[in-house]
Amino acid sequence: MEKNTFTSIRSWALLSILLSSLSACLNTKQVTYISSIQDTTLPIQEIYQEPLIQKNDILSIQISSLNAEASSVFNTTNTQATSTTGSNGYTTGAGGYLVNNEGNVQLPLLGSFKAAGLTKNQLKQTITDSIVSKKLLIEPIVSIRHLNFDVTVIGEVGKPTVINVPNEKISLLKALGLAGDITIYGKKENVLIVREVEGVRKATRINVNNKAFLSSPYYYLQPNDIVYVEPNKQKVIAANRNQQLLPSILSALSIIAIVVTQLVK
Repeated sequence: MEKNTFTSIRSWALLSILLSSLSACLNTKQVTYISSIQDTTLPIQEIYQEPLIQKNDILSIQISSLNAEASSVFNTTNTQATSTTGSNGYTTGAGGYLVNNEGNVQLPLLGSFKAAGLTKNQLKQTITDSIVSKKLLIEPIVSIRHLNFDVTVIGEVGKPTVINVPNEKISLLKALGLAGDITIYGKKENVLIVREVEGVRKATRINVNNKAFLSSPYYYLQPNDIVYVEPNKQKVIAANRNQQLLPSILSALSIIAIVVTQLVK
């Protein structure tokens, strides 16, 4: 009985050492960001690109002037106002002007405007010019905001989530942080970003360990971007090994349970 007990304990110890060695296969490069970067300065205005308005976007369009009463007729929305709370705690309104399937928005008294494919500043200028040309207001001020600016982060992250962005500007690194960071099993050198621009869906792979990423047009995310972090080889190997080792672990536990039961008796 003592010999069998010793053999079982030794088997369990060897199994524990094996599992520990598997978990030690990762290196620091897999848990750091932009590991090769040195002290540097990058002009932000060169890497930030104002997102284009897309079909099915919901826009807040506010028009004001010195004559508040005259301006008020322009500030009724054509969608029912609602509010949603994202997983990051932000509350955002969803009432606004819907960009329809033709890419247009319909404004009171002003009519239809082409919006899809334009930046907010371009649409703002178009609406302002229309008001001035029709002499509806003096020195009108047009303010436009995205009400449905959100990005989706999925894959090998701590907390896959949809992130609402009320300030309309979010970097890829911040989005990953809000999603619980890339796990040690995620590929930092091969992060996939799916982005729709002017009716075309484009997939781009980003290496967040490369300093060139800091000046990439994908450093800042755009509305409706999808970020997918793929699992690395260690995750696949670990999953396969776990499947192979599970029967052995269960057998070892059963043996230990039997030995303990016999010893207690």
